[in-house]
Amino acid sequence: MDNNQYAQPHHSYESLLAVGPVSAFAPSPEIINDGAALLNALQQYTEQHQDWLFGHFNYNFAGSVTGALSPATTSAQRHDFPVCYLFQPDIVIQLEASHATISCLQSNPADVYASICATHMSNTPAPTKSGITMQPRFTREEYLQTIQQLQQHILRGDCYELNFCQEFFATDVTINPELLYQKLTSLSPTPFAAYYKLGSQYALCASPERYIRKTGSQLISQPIKGTSARIPHDTAADEQSRQNLLHSAKDKSENVMVVDLVRNDLSKVCEEGSVHVPELFGIYSFPQVHQMISTIEGRLLPGLHLREVLEASFPMGSMTGAPKKRVMELIAQYERSERGLYSGSIGYIKPGGDFDFNVVIRSLFYNTITRYLSYQVGGGITFYSEASREYEECLLKAKAIEKAIQ
Repeated sequence: MDNNQYAQPHHSYESLLAVGPVSAFAPSPEIINDGAALLNALQQYTEQHQDWLFGHFNYNFAGSVTGALSPATTSAQRHDFPVCYLFQPDIVIQLEASHATISCLQSNPADVYASICATHMSNTPAPTKSGITMQPRFTREEYLQTIQQLQQHILRGDCYELNFCQEFFATDVTINPELLYQKLTSLSPTPFAAYYKLGSQYALCASPERYIRKTGSQLISQPIKGTSARIPHDTAADEQSRQNLLHSAKDKSENVMVVDLVRNDLSKVCEEGSVHVPELFGIYSFPQVHQMISTIEGRLLPGLHLREVLEASFPMGSMTGAPKKRVMELIAQYERSERGLYSGSIGYIKPGGDFDFNVVIRSLFYNTITRYLSYQVGGGITFYSEASREYEECLLKAKAIEKAIQ
């Protein structure tokens, strides 16, 4: 997990590294579709291992918990991240600006440090013979037609806003995940980046978004809705792009819908009257884009933990829409790829129960066995969305990924 030296409110760590599972939680097939059993097993594991725990929850975790939603099946899922996975690491390294702390359960910290010092990491770009060509699941025209269909659902009152995503993929490719991640995060350093390996599966994540953080009794969620392009080498034009986003009625309407959804989610697990919005429509600048980010806070009810927070708020509002259940049904109907870990979350739980999880966006996924490479991008659709502009926004969000691949 890498903060990439951003000095933002609610900063946790500059960098965290966890390796070597001493114990792990991955749901058995018998409980995947039994929401109560899955949550009970998750809670039991976290209670038995009150230590550093790292891992993920993929988008389909919500369907497993509710038992009511099934993922899209119009294309095969070629990544095999389990619905959720947590592991207790042998080695945890906390990196700050001036020092690093190495903690071990089984290994010797001095040996770990010596191994790090002896490791050579090349800065050579990930080799590609002539670049990798990513294929879309939707043609541009198919995408525009689908947006129009979704807007008819909005007109009928099925939903107010829907986050619609599309996949770009390549088959039979060979990459070096470490080098590609280095290249991606050098092009687009973000505060919630993650390099995540589980067996043959890799997630190379350059996410700018936090899903949920717990510190003591305080819960914080920071959804993103609203994007405009950076204009390199033209300060005036770049500032104008930022101002356009700040004053965009469309982006503000999308953002406030998600804020209301997150407020509602947190109110299920927070003390009455404690949920509030300390920052609405904040504009944050990253190398490729300006983003509109709001912050919602609440005070967690005594006796509630990760299980209840996930049950109330997952998947995150910025990657679904409102009302959430109906929107997820429409996502399953109209998207052509399973989301899997995309729009899920990667993060950690600290000893004592505090936690911090990101939103898995702006990410590449790779399977070393199937040699399948993919990424997904999406955006919030409202009745007032212009389909062609939404398509262009998808390409803008994927700009750093495409540069890294090439």
